[in-house]
Amino acid sequence: MTATTPHHIAARTSFKTFEESTKEDWAIIAPQLNVTQSLVPDHVLEQLRYLKTDHGGFPVDRLEHSLQTATRAQRDGRDDEYVLCALLHDIGDTLSPFNHPAIGAAIVKPFVSEANHWMVEHHGIFQGYYFWQHIGLDQHAREAFRDSPYFEHTEEFCAKYDQTAFDADYRSEPLEHFEPLVRAFLSPSR
Repeated sequence: MTATTPHHIAARTSFKTFEESTKEDWAIIAPQLNVTQSLVPDHVLEQLRYLKTDHGGFPVDRLEHSLQTATRAQRDGRDDEYVLCALLHDIGDTLSPFNHPAIGAAIVKPFVSEANHWMVEHHGIFQGYYFWQHIGLDQHAREAFRDSPYFEHTEEFCAKYDQTAFDADYRSEPLEHFEPLVRAFLSPSR
């Protein structure tokens, strides 16, 4: 079976528990990981499109915020990996608003540097510096991470790209512009 074989016609195993599984079963299952991973770029792009349906009271919808963040980073000369992280940093907003950084971080972790993964994973706390005082939270909560080698990296991301990406007059690149980047990073051949 190749990675292009449709998922629904692939051979299936018949065990009811992992304990019953055999080496032959896992020879069927293991190649499916690449098949499933090949679907990830489409699923990520679809999830990004869902962000268009929610503005959460912000001046721009959540997709536009993500596009602005990525566009600003790209126009500032950041590398593709950083731009991917900028695009996906808030992908979890509509799935888990209170823990959205963890979703973005989980998606990018296998494909990006430790610094960029840490940045996505912690951007929510660092972003709080700009507004948490208005909602009764500690805007300096990020200071708990001051000893991290990625503190300044994440601080800069929020200052230059994330907290500035709510401008309804800004002209972002469309999602289609970033599609090749998503496919390049999240495809199984990477």
